[in-house]
Amino acid sequence: MRIGTPLSPSATRVMLLGAGELGKEVIIALQRLGVEVIAVDRYPNAPGHQVAHRAHVIDMTDGQALRELILKERPHLVVPEIEAIATDMLIQIEQEGVVEVIPTARAAQLTMNREGIRRLAAETLQLPTSPYAFAESLQAMQAAIDGGCERVRAEPSGTYRHTPSGCIGYPCVIKPVMSSSGKGQSKVDGPADVKAAWDYAASGGRVDTGKVIVEGFIDFDYEITQLTVRAVGASGQVETFFCEPIGHIQVKGDYVESWQPQPMSAIALSKARDIAKQVTDNLGGRGLFGVELFVKGDQVWFSEVSPRPHDTGMVTMCSQVQSEFDLHARAILGLPVDVSLRAPGASAVIYGGVEAEGIAFDGVAEALRVPQSDIRLFGKPVSFERRRMGVALATGSDISEARERAKRAASLVKPIKP
Repeated sequence: MRIGTPLSPSATRVMLLGAGELGKEVIIALQRLGVEVIAVDRYPNAPGHQVAHRAHVIDMTDGQALRELILKERPHLVVPEIEAIATDMLIQIEQEGVVEVIPTARAAQLTMNREGIRRLAAETLQLPTSPYAFAESLQAMQAAIDGGCERVRAEPSGTYRHTPSGCIGYPCVIKPVMSSSGKGQSKVDGPADVKAAWDYAASGGRVDTGKVIVEGFIDFDYEITQLTVRAVGASGQVETFFCEPIGHIQVKGDYVESWQPQPMSAIALSKARDIAKQVTDNLGGRGLFGVELFVKGDQVWFSEVSPRPHDTGMVTMCSQVQSEFDLHARAILGLPVDVSLRAPGASAVIYGGVEAEGIAFDGVAEALRVPQSDIRLFGKPVSFERRRMGVALATGSDISEARERAKRAASLVKPIKP
């Protein structure tokens, strides 16, 4: 792609649908390459709004409003960054040749609904996943746990097949079919937890579709994010590139800490990358994908995929030569990418801690005195107790040292009410 001059007739225009902290970093990466960026979100003064050339506030689940904005701005590329988007409209305008959707409108639609991507992975591609079922009511959810539902389960041989009956059982995990950052997700240990899990899923989804996924609990050793990049290679064709695996810790489905590289066996790493490639090849297009996987020994299970930068991948801002945001920007523009690791690194979340608008932060200087550390404060206009308001980054001689530094730096930043 030829890149023009922003705010001129030659400009290369990219519209981001979703302008949170991840979108903000993508915008900065695009602007460094001379791209004119339009940021769209559901609330004013979102992090990405603060750095984009232009900003809009609309309900992105309103297909007609989305269409009108795209026709008004006429971007060359539309880049979805959140789940709550009218993907049917994206498919329509892509088919009409109005705009190119990254990575594709089909990929956006499949991955922003857990039902679509799980059926693709388990039923079409026959990849290993946890046992699962979908439920549209509390009663159906209970039946999925207790038995009498169609599901997919792992056999002792490692193969996967449909079973018309059986039960997922306890413990299990309940998730809305559309949500992000762990919202609406909960672990169910017994019958007493079922009603609360259904109510929490209904309140935590990005869009209340009235449907949840019930997943059997996998006794894994650790979780990874395999950042996978589909970018134009030396051949002139789209090729697949892999970053080093990222380990992470989640609490209630929300990431709190990540590190890179995650140690794992050569067999497990090969399986993880094979799964990631099968999924992303099927989704197609260009860009960076965050593929989430469970690992136990040499066994690997597919969990989810995001067709965009991943929150656990914020560690790459210190650990890689090109961060996940640089990789995404370059890939969507058809430019070369470099997935090289620079140093072992880690990230740790800085939570809001208070319920207030326009909060301030103390302890920034102290945090930055931690060796080889850095921080990012996202600039979100409203703080909640458990809202992610920033992240601490650090490198070290190994991931243990990097993790200790990142957690120490994060602990020194103190959000306060204005």
